[in-house]
Amino acid sequence: MTRHHKHERHQALREEIENNPFSTDEELAKHFGVSVSTIRLDRTELCIPELRERTRAVAHGAYDALKSLGEAELVGELRELRVGDSGSTLLKIDETMVLSKARVTRGHHLFAQANSLAIALVDAEMVVTGSVDMKFLRPARYGEVVLAEGKVLSRKDNKYQVEIKSYVDQEVVLFGTWVVFSIEKPLEE
Repeated sequence: MTRHHKHERHQALREEIENNPFSTDEELAKHFGVSVSTIRLDRTELCIPELRERTRAVAHGAYDALKSLGEAELVGELRELRVGDSGSTLLKIDETMVLSKARVTRGHHLFAQANSLAIALVDAEMVVTGSVDMKFLRPARYGEVVLAEGKVLSRKDNKYQVEIKSYVDQEVVLFGTWVVFSIEKPLEE
C-alpha cells in the first residue's frame, strides 16, 4: 500500500473512532476492508487505545454526570450520558441472567437495564418510574451484549417521557416509553 493510501486510512480511522468510540477492531477491519492486525497496527501508530480503554475513558466522563442513581444502581455499563437528553448502557448477558433450559435472558434484567437508564437521564436527585409502555421483541441469549439507548422525548414540570430501545447487534429486542417523575423531597414514611 502506498504511503498516501495509508495516510488516508489513518485519517478515516481516527474520524471513525471519534464518531463511534465503541467500534471493535473486527468491525473496523470489516469497515475498511483490511485485516484486524492492520487495524491494530494503525491504532498503535495513531496512539489510539484498544476498545476497553476507550470504553473506560468515555464511561468515566459519563458516570460523573450520573445524578439520580448511584453507580452501583445502574444496570449495565454506562457508555454515554447527556442528562436531560440521551444516553446508553451495555449489558453482557451472563450465566446468572438466563433461564437454565432455554438459555435466554429473564425479562427483568432487560427491564432493569432500560428502567435504570430512563431514570439516569433525568436531572434530579430523586426520580421514580410512573408508568411504562414496553414490548419485548425477542429474547436476548446467553453471551449476547445488549445496548440500551435512551432519549428524553419531552418534559413538563417534573414529568419526563423517555424512549428506550435495546438492541443486540442491530436488532431491537426491547422498545418502550417510560414516564418518570423527579421528586423534590423524600417520600414520607
